[in-house]
Amino acid sequence: MPLFFENPSPRSEPIQSICCIGAGYVGGPTCAVLAWKCPNICVTIVDISQERIDAWNSDELPIFEPGLEEIVKSRRGKNLFFSTDIDAAIIAADLVFVSVNTPTKTRGVGAGYAADLQYVEAATRRIALLSTKSKIIVEKSTVPCRTAESMRAILDATSPRPGVHFDILSNPEFLAEGTAVQDLLKPDRILIGALNTKSGKLAQDRLANVYATWVERSAIITTGLWSSELTKLAANALLAQRISSISSLAAICEKTGAEIDEVARGCGKDSRLGPHFLKAGLGFGGSCFQKDIFNLIYLAETFSLQPVADYWRQVLVMNEWTKASFSRTIIRHMFSTVSNKKIALLGFAFKKDTGDTRESPAISIARDLLVEGAEVYIYDPKVSERNMRQCLGAFSNFHFSSSVEAAALNASAVVVATDWDEFKPSSSSGKTAAAIDWTSIYANMNRPAFVFDGRGILDTAALQNIGFKVHTVGRGNLVDTLS
Repeated sequence: MPLFFENPSPRSEPIQSICCIGAGYVGGPTCAVLAWKCPNICVTIVDISQERIDAWNSDELPIFEPGLEEIVKSRRGKNLFFSTDIDAAIIAADLVFVSVNTPTKTRGVGAGYAADLQYVEAATRRIALLSTKSKIIVEKSTVPCRTAESMRAILDATSPRPGVHFDILSNPEFLAEGTAVQDLLKPDRILIGALNTKSGKLAQDRLANVYATWVERSAIITTGLWSSELTKLAANALLAQRISSISSLAAICEKTGAEIDEVARGCGKDSRLGPHFLKAGLGFGGSCFQKDIFNLIYLAETFSLQPVADYWRQVLVMNEWTKASFSRTIIRHMFSTVSNKKIALLGFAFKKDTGDTRESPAISIARDLLVEGAEVYIYDPKVSERNMRQCLGAFSNFHFSSSVEAAALNASAVVVATDWDEFKPSSSSGKTAAAIDWTSIYANMNRPAFVFDGRGILDTAALQNIGFKVHTVGRGNLVDTLS
């Protein structure tokens, strides 16, 4: 019997009710925007975590994204609902987004590389058991290629009621944390993968019609199911590779005296390359890049493509080397010891405009300094002390700071680990942002006062004029200053 078979009587009615299983970084913003743009569709976001759902129903949302709070509050209780009643939402839905966590496996076959699909499987079984009418099931989570095949096997084995048919679509997200709302409102593209069957194409069209409410048809790309699944992994892998490439070039710049920003600008003007993801820094973090490259490596090894696996593994090796090299640079220039020295670490999220700390380079930098015996004072405008302690463990020499000034008071060095705008210089005046008075900070630091700019966002010359000893990734300016 074929694994996928045709629905004898596919429906073409507009989608009226959507259920999203998973109220996390993908499901929450995606379906909030969908509800905002499609007020005629009832959107219910469900999760097993009562704490998370309570947060979505409160004035303090569980995640921070610019513009998200206003959207949620404008539609919540109207056509946007957050609930732990997963069963009722599934039963009522015409379309179900599966937006659950797919972490990297920690044990068993593929440990450390393969995606753990237990939550996808559990959601699929639940949909099959509860459904009393035909539904479209949409993979929203990042999944390995051909995951839909496993989902179909589960749906068939669970024996749905007579007349109930499921179409499976792949609709991967391409959101960047910090710009998720804008990415949803004005996406580069919406990708919808389906089987090349009559019912598959019809389901694809029905979902496309939902997005077409606010997205140009030319930006809605329809593909095969397997191509859509693999495109998500491929896009993140290519972006991560670009970051590791510019990190490797930044290391060469520090040794030769070349300026990485100038190199990146020259390369970025090449229309074949473009300027994006050519900013040297501490490498990449977040929940997607590392996990998706692990997934790609595992996929290559499964098909005995070892050179392919080794190629992509080196992107991760370069990323880890970049973080470790920055830590070594800090220690080396601080006279090879940071023991008992106060160091201010500015930023703990993996990038600006988000409170997400998953795989943040700042964690690695902080741990390296803490292990060396430094008294590390950390400030981040959106990361809580609780979150920091969960990431760092029980280091007694870690301290939470409520401001840049408090973190830098009597410090020997300031380390910029996240590119928050409040740390950057003002482009209009040439001076640092009003939130930070670097002259005042210098006056209250120990001498010599170091600044290690891991994101390349500070005005190096201005800081050197104040009296700071400055090192910026890819520039090697501290070596020039001290020689």
